Amino acid sequence: MTPDTSAEDAKLVTLARSARARLSALEGAAVRDGDGRTYSATTVELPSLALSALQAAVAQAYASGARTLEAAVVVTEADVVADDDLAAVRDLGGVATPVHVATPDGVVQRTSQAGVGA
Repeated sequence: MTPDTSAEDAKLVTLARSARARLSALEGAAVRDGDGRTYSATTVELPSLALSALQAAVAQAYASGARTLEAAVVVTEADVVADDDLAAVRDLGGVATPVHVATPDGVVQRTSQAGVGA
């Protein structure tokens, strides 16, 4: 985490890291909905289904009744967040939803809005 990461966003980083580690997945992600509930997920790579960790976390939130997002975190070794991932966050949270990108050791490298490439 960085010193300017809020406690609630730090919790998302922890959840995303834990999900990633639990399955040794490429990525872990977590989102917080408008009611403060959190959802975490990993990359899904099945023969008939492929989702990024962020897409899976957004889908889980939506399926649980969330109608908006406050924040999202993706833990990844990638340099950028895919446009499809940002679109999923945007679909539920809107263009101003912060998307934090953290390294596998939990250091938030950058934060952008879902409407702008992360």
